[in-house]
Amino acid sequence: MAFTSHNINHLFINFLIFCTFCSCCSSVNDTITSSKSLKDQETITSNNKDFKLGFFSPINSTNRYLGIWYINETNNIWIANRDQPLKDSSGIVTIDTNGNLVILNNQNGTIIWTTNISNTSTNSTAQLDDLGNLILRDINSGRTIWDSFSHPADAGVPTMKISTNKVTGKQIVFVSRKSDNDPSSGHFSISLERLDAPEVFIWHDKKIHWRSGPWNGTGFIGSPITLTKYLSGWHLSAINDETNLIYTFEDKTIFAILSLTPQGKLKLVEYKNKKVIFSITEEKNECDLYGKCGPFGNCDKTSVPICSCFEGFEPKNMVEWNLRNWTNGCVRKERLKCEMLKNGSSEVKQDGFSVKHNMKVPDFIDFIDSSDGNQNKCGTDCLKNCSCLAHAYDPYIGCMYWSRELVDLQKFSPGAGVDLFIRVPAELAAVADNKKKKGHNNSFIIIPTVGGIGALTLVICAYLLWSKCCARHKERHSQNSIMRRQKQMKLDELPLYDFKKLETATNNFHIDNMLGKGGFGPVYKGIMEDGQEIAVKRLSKTSGQGIEEFMNEVLVISKLQHRNLVRLLGCCVERREQMLVYELMPNKSLDAFLFDPIQKKILDWRKRSNIIEGIARGILYLHRDSRLKIIHRDLKASNILLDGDMIPKISDFGLARIVKGGDDDEANTNRVVGTYGYMPPEYAMEGLFSEKSDVYSFGVLLLEIVSGRRNSNFYNNEDSLSLVGFAWKLWLEDNIISLIDPEVWDACFESNMLRCIHIGLLCVQELPRERPNISTVVLMLISEITHLPPPGKVAFVYRRSTQSSQKSHQSNSNNNVTLSEVQGR
Repeated sequence: MAFTSHNINHLFINFLIFCTFCSCCSSVNDTITSSKSLKDQETITSNNKDFKLGFFSPINSTNRYLGIWYINETNNIWIANRDQPLKDSSGIVTIDTNGNLVILNNQNGTIIWTTNISNTSTNSTAQLDDLGNLILRDINSGRTIWDSFSHPADAGVPTMKISTNKVTGKQIVFVSRKSDNDPSSGHFSISLERLDAPEVFIWHDKKIHWRSGPWNGTGFIGSPITLTKYLSGWHLSAINDETNLIYTFEDKTIFAILSLTPQGKLKLVEYKNKKVIFSITEEKNECDLYGKCGPFGNCDKTSVPICSCFEGFEPKNMVEWNLRNWTNGCVRKERLKCEMLKNGSSEVKQDGFSVKHNMKVPDFIDFIDSSDGNQNKCGTDCLKNCSCLAHAYDPYIGCMYWSRELVDLQKFSPGAGVDLFIRVPAELAAVADNKKKKGHNNSFIIIPTVGGIGALTLVICAYLLWSKCCARHKERHSQNSIMRRQKQMKLDELPLYDFKKLETATNNFHIDNMLGKGGFGPVYKGIMEDGQEIAVKRLSKTSGQGIEEFMNEVLVISKLQHRNLVRLLGCCVERREQMLVYELMPNKSLDAFLFDPIQKKILDWRKRSNIIEGIARGILYLHRDSRLKIIHRDLKASNILLDGDMIPKISDFGLARIVKGGDDDEANTNRVVGTYGYMPPEYAMEGLFSEKSDVYSFGVLLLEIVSGRRNSNFYNNEDSLSLVGFAWKLWLEDNIISLIDPEVWDACFESNMLRCIHIGLLCVQELPRERPNISTVVLMLISEITHLPPPGKVAFVYRRSTQSSQKSHQSNSNNNVTLSEVQGR
């Protein structure tokens, strides 16, 4: 076809018209007007292409909601009609005659949702901006009439705010969903309260669920974990009568969504280049619950029980307190001297203070003095006022004073919280001061607890020795011994179960009720008279483990509380039997799924990933977060139990050791215990163990979970490779992808699977100093920010035959070796 000048002009004109049309479309693609509506199945997109507004349906639901999302619908940051869902795809969004943004049912014209602003402009538009904010503006003046950031749902993004107006009481709050798949308003909300010393509160319906403590210019002094992990992007400002907590990031290339989950927890997901680089959900402990221990009650997650009364205080209701109903709190044993003077007493002694370090400050600060205050001035001023019951000091806030019952007290780890000075009679203050000078712990509640542990140990060991040597007198003395043991058990708050009841609950330990068998002995399912399901671990008479492991498990696990550790309910020491009673894990152990050709299909990658992270968090608690630093020494798939929701729980603490010291401290033992294949070389060969021993075992377990294969299996008879050796061989051949279990391989998760293998190889490196500690491992698992170095030489690449291994061991080892069975519990 030959082009004439006429044709060229015609094409040029058409091209200009097309460009103008595209330009017009582009300019309004982020806008809704009275003449440009938005129907279901349509979306508008922000100018930077990061955000979309449109209708969506949650998973397993046909309800339709108007929402704003980042990248895709699963990253929803705002919902309009969360409590008025459409039942079908008949929704339409438009500007009504009053200038309000509305959602209509297009079939009958019913208004489903509206911005409902009075005195709006009749000439308005709604635009989705580059921050993800939907803004309703007056076209003529440019004035903002309404915006979605001021009416949030359950999520916050950069530049959003939580605010409270001191005069009007108007608040901007986040409200959780009812469930993950139901975006309607749930039971939890988050707001800004106590504006004289602003604090973030999470509410459960109308009751306080959690509070952050007051703002000190850089963070919240009553929330060290939340400060570092979740609220590090918040900044507080006060404009006129309104106090705002604004969510921003210094690194503008990072986008983050902070949401309030249906369970009342904070979840943070960070993105860079539209890819997730960090995701974490807050873990609360019991002490984070508001007022857990009642007025004047101190909550310490590292103590057992977690609630205690300070010196000079006692439980208000001893019966309820012993039943672990701590809501009534504590009361003073002795009145303050100031009160006596006020009431005409001739007593002249003054009151003093008992200092509590690393504390969350109580709720209801009555007065703040920020005028050149210091700690000494706070104390002096407090003693001048008989109504002042406690004080604390922060350089930014100044002196804080309390004149009512001290509520929501919590003991933090060293380096967090503040020093709280509680007013007590002068004599008690002097006693506390003397104890402090002598290096004693100033909390008397520790003494009977430690005494109880020691007494419990001695009584049980003495009884078992007596019963072994003097069996002929057993019947005559058994009842008195049981009564004595029960009395001592109560000191440790660990229930002592009656043998007859356990026998009945397990149908006389019938084989049909056996859940499995391990080195300790068989484990039976039982149902108590009240319907409670339990698991009873019964020490076998032929077990390689015995009273040492039994006592070790009692004393170790009874002090531990974590969602990824199995919970010990009690024990039974009767009729020459030693039994441990646990919560029942309906899905038994991990190995029952992982290494079964049929059952392993149940463990998709999401489940396996959650199990990996749960095990790592359980180990982190043992190594860093519990009151006792514990090395498990027998981590393996058969010692990972799964509850009804497939949440992993570490079990079998009979071989665990309590250690003291720093990260790299090693201990030595002449009795090597555990399971070959999971032991690191320094432990199996030299008896040296440390935190890195558990890290090695976790690395083996991680490789097993990803590959679906036992470490003890042989993969190449010629080379006699273990799983660790096999993985290392594939790594060197740049073929590590072939290690992934075909049952779970998914292209969507391949990078995550390969990352887990990489982490596993880092954990099983030959030298302990090269292995990461467990806190680093957790960060590697939950965040792609962490750079993963290449793994060095791994341990135990090659396996010897069973026979040669045994001969070598018998001839060269000076250690007494205890093997724990691999096949399960």
